Amino acid sequence: MQTTVTLRDVARAAKVSVSTASRALAGGGLTSRATENRLQRIAAELGYRPNTLARGLKTRSTRLVGLVVHNLTNASFRVLAEVVQRRLRAEGYQALLCITADDPEQEAATIETLADQRVDGLIICPTGRNGALLAALEASGTPVTCVVRRDESVELETVLAADPEGAYAGTRHLLDLGHRRIGLVVGRQETTSGRERLSGYRRALEEAGIAFDPSLVHAGRYEPETGLSGCRQLLDRDNRPTALFVANHESSLGVLRGLAERDIAVPDDISLLCYEDVPGFAWQRPAISVVDSGANAMAELAADRLLQRLRPNAAPHVATAREYRIGARLIQRQSCRPVAH
Repeated sequence: MQTTVTLRDVARAAKVSVSTASRALAGGGLTSRATENRLQRIAAELGYRPNTLARGLKTRSTRLVGLVVHNLTNASFRVLAEVVQRRLRAEGYQALLCITADDPEQEAATIETLADQRVDGLIICPTGRNGALLAALEASGTPVTCVVRRDESVELETVLAADPEGAYAGTRHLLDLGHRRIGLVVGRQETTSGRERLSGYRRALEEAGIAFDPSLVHAGRYEPETGLSGCRQLLDRDNRPTALFVANHESSLGVLRGLAERDIAVPDDISLLCYEDVPGFAWQRPAISVVDSGANAMAELAADRLLQRLRPNAAPHVATAREYRIGARLIQRQSCRPVAH
């Protein structure tokens, strides 16, 4: 039966004290670089694995950070996972990636599990239903940074895209092309991103002197099925839209399927504008125009903010309502054209 290799075994093999072995394997310059390298090599040869939780109880640091997102279908979440993991690893932390499917119950269980694992920090795209749990984690000394969405029930540091401005710019672009019936597929209105993108759409219409028509808006969960049902609903109208603005990124695939099943050509039969860029949109034929929400910049800033608060000389962790915005930009390709008269 295989026995567990202990720190004492590593120290004995290296002919050093247990305390020296512990300091060397922890890194941080408490021993010489040569000693650190030698101890790490011996530990690897013996198959030693540190007990992260036990070490965390002693040092009050597990070097673990939770990263909680809804899915990996959304391009922004994939970018967030890649950037945050790279940035944390460079600082000696490991990211624990958790998927909640935008479900409040799963999110609550995830937050509680991460708290039990004594993570040093948390980056989360919140559902907006578990603010009390997030506030309690922050109050316990674990910094929390929200990203993509705000939880409006509590005051937490948050990094967001400029969603009202992005949706406004996208709608304005379609209006400038002469479109007056613009269908909108958007996210849940209980979420900040869903509400803010709808508000940008409405503001652009109002400035153009066009009355807001609720029947041109389909709001729903962040999933392809929302796009498919919304596309079908909008195309079934007697006076169907001349343009579709898909401001719910996960729904883009559903809208593309809905257009294909009706043999509706983009942009000949209808103009199409999507929210959040992915490499596949540029490779489509025609290439799809998008409002890019700056996922990479959001991820970098979220990592910056959390890492700054994790540094030893950082100010005590207190709840903060400080909010940061990353600018959105319109990328024009070939899926939108002037409306035919």
